Amino acid sequence: MFEAINWPEALAPNRSPIHFTNDLEIEASPETIWSLLVDPRTWPTFYPGVEHVQLLDGHESLHLGTRFETTLAGQDVFASVQEFQPVTRIAWGGYPRASEASRAYHAWIITPTPRGSHLWTEETMQGPLWIELAKQDPEVFWRTHENLLAALAKVAAEGDNRAG
Repeated sequence: MFEAINWPEALAPNRSPIHFTNDLEIEASPETIWSLLVDPRTWPTFYPGVEHVQLLDGHESLHLGTRFETTLAGQDVFASVQEFQPVTRIAWGGYPRASEASRAYHAWIITPTPRGSHLWTEETMQGPLWIELAKQDPEVFWRTHENLLAALAKVAAEGDNRAG
């Protein structure tokens, strides 16, 4: 159905104590979903816990190699775009400022469907900060991404309805 994610070897699923996937059929075009993912100014409208996003390379949207800072899961996070295939896939990797030893890699794959798009997101996480959060609530990351997909679907469908 889609290409494999280009995991950095150190963050591959078989090397990561935290690995989860979420997916959802969305009644919105791949282009609309893509436009939301690459424009961090839109993230607070659908991304749980995002309070701000600052691009560090003078870009107005995400591109391959773009570095950014944001707040995710209550943590100030530094990340950079590692994969970038317009309208089909994007991935970023990074770490929380409070624990540079705690790494994460988050990938998105968008596939067109007859009714809109299939959106797949997959993440691996390692390191003491993420492991401690997972011990407190083993489903927290998966559940947060379920909420993220539902909110993204709603914002994307509303955007398609306005455009159509």
